[in-house]
Amino acid sequence: MPFDADRDVPGLIVKFGDYPLHHGGVGAIRSLGRLGVPMYAITEDRWTPAAASRYLERPIVWPTTGTEEPERLVEGLVRIGRRIGRPTVLVPTDEEAAVLIAEHQEPLADHFLFPRVEPSLPRRLASKQGLHELCVEHGIPSPAAAFPQSYDDIVAFAEKARFPLVAKNREAFVRRKTPAVNGTTKIATREGLLTLARDWGEQPGVILQEYLPREEAEDWIVHAYFDQDSTPLAMFTGVKVRSWPPHAGMTANAYVVDNPELADLAARFIKEIGFTGIVDLDLRFDRRDGQYKLLDFNPRMGAQFRLFENESGVDVVRAMHLDLTGRSVPEGEQRAGHRYIVENIDLPALLAYRRSGYTTPHAPARPSGTELAWLAGDDLRPFVTMLARFVRPGAKHLYQLWRTNRRGSSTSTK
Repeated sequence: MPFDADRDVPGLIVKFGDYPLHHGGVGAIRSLGRLGVPMYAITEDRWTPAAASRYLERPIVWPTTGTEEPERLVEGLVRIGRRIGRPTVLVPTDEEAAVLIAEHQEPLADHFLFPRVEPSLPRRLASKQGLHELCVEHGIPSPAAAFPQSYDDIVAFAEKARFPLVAKNREAFVRRKTPAVNGTTKIATREGLLTLARDWGEQPGVILQEYLPREEAEDWIVHAYFDQDSTPLAMFTGVKVRSWPPHAGMTANAYVVDNPELADLAARFIKEIGFTGIVDLDLRFDRRDGQYKLLDFNPRMGAQFRLFENESGVDVVRAMHLDLTGRSVPEGEQRAGHRYIVENIDLPALLAYRRSGYTTPHAPARPSGTELAWLAGDDLRPFVTMLARFVRPGAKHLYQLWRTNRRGSSTSTK
């Protein structure tokens, strides 16, 4: 590596909720651990893939649901900071963690290092409604959307809506406390919408969004790290080939593809809103009007971030650690043509996509190299642990997906 990380400053993977099979956390542990940075991680138990990594100093077992009161979570983080005993870089892997850190910067600052951002901004970006409003305000293309406040609003909307459409949970925290849908949900008919909406309560916490036809679209991703002046110190673009569940879930297979237009769009938007830190953006290129439409803004590390690394060996997690510890972040071109595969979900995704007609014209015919999410020659135990824990939840998820399809819509959790 053409740079040295500060080995006196550990990293802490912060996650809230019960999702032990998270390859992004394992990737972050490996990324900084390979530089000699001591790594800690909040885990559900001692037998998660992250806890098994050779690059982890020790797991911090703290089972959470993601629905706890913020004060309790902040107190828990402060206790962890005291146990580690030295300034530690926080690496959030979900919206709940990113929002909590932003909104409680002062009590956390005595123990941790993290990008200082306007406290309310991450929550607004993680909110589907907040993001849509910011896109409109700053002229960033996004799918047309409605935010019903009652069942009557949904009935009125259904009379004039074009189907199919997409329903999503409106707020990040609500998705675990009282989710209206189990992730991104495609709704094919007016009757299907009204049937689902009967279970959404008096104040439905959903966004009803324009559906961008898969045969007329291509999915792109942007990962970047922005410094205190909202200047990108690391910026990467890629195309998503497959996701699981299909077309709306977690990235299963993707390539690094240079896209200066997309990079400029993302950099301009983030500069205007004044965001600082790591971002993971999902955009869909709509071939019908030639626009990149912003679907999701994740104000934290994305699970597939290890797809992206520049010629100097910098990814977004390394960029953040270097910047927060006062080191320069080496520049370099991204590894165009590099491929990323999530082993446990790419095979079912491949089978589903063969029937869908979706294509990715910008994906290279052959990869220049491949990064696997789980399997690594220098760190085998997370892969083995993943296999041991995957069978039961994998079967359960497939069953839930089958039941949802029986109801006339396809559901995914992201």
